[in-house]
Amino acid sequence: MAERTLFEKYGGFSKISKIVISFYDILLDNDEVGPFFDSVDMSRMVDHQTKFIASLLGGPASYTDNQLRQLHSHLCIKHVHFDELETVLKDALEKHNVAAEDVAVVVAEFGKRRPLIVR
Repeated sequence: MAERTLFEKYGGFSKISKIVISFYDILLDNDEVGPFFDSVDMSRMVDHQTKFIASLLGGPASYTDNQLRQLHSHLCIKHVHFDELETVLKDALEKHNVAAEDVAVVVAEFGKRRPLIVR
C-alpha cells in the first residue's frame, strides 16, 4: 500500500486553502513583505498559493522552475523577504496543527525554490 502524501494527510486543498489564508492574514500586515501584495488580486493569489503549497505537500498541482522564475522576475525579492516568507509559512502551518516534522519538510521544500524567487 502506497504511503499517503502530506497533501492527503492534511486534508487536501480544503485544509491547505485555510493555511494559505492564515499565511496571507499575517503576511499582508508585515511591513517588510506586505507591500509586494498592494496591487495584487488576492483571491487569485490565494488560489495560486494554495496550489503551490499543495505541490510542496505532494499534491497534484505543480509549478515548473521556469514558471516560478518568470512569475517572480518582475519583483525585487531579496533574501530577507524570502526569510520572512519562510517564517510566516512555518507559523501558518503550525497554527493549523501540522506536525513539526511535516512543517520541516514543507519549509525545506519551499527553501529549495529560493534561487528561483530571490533576485
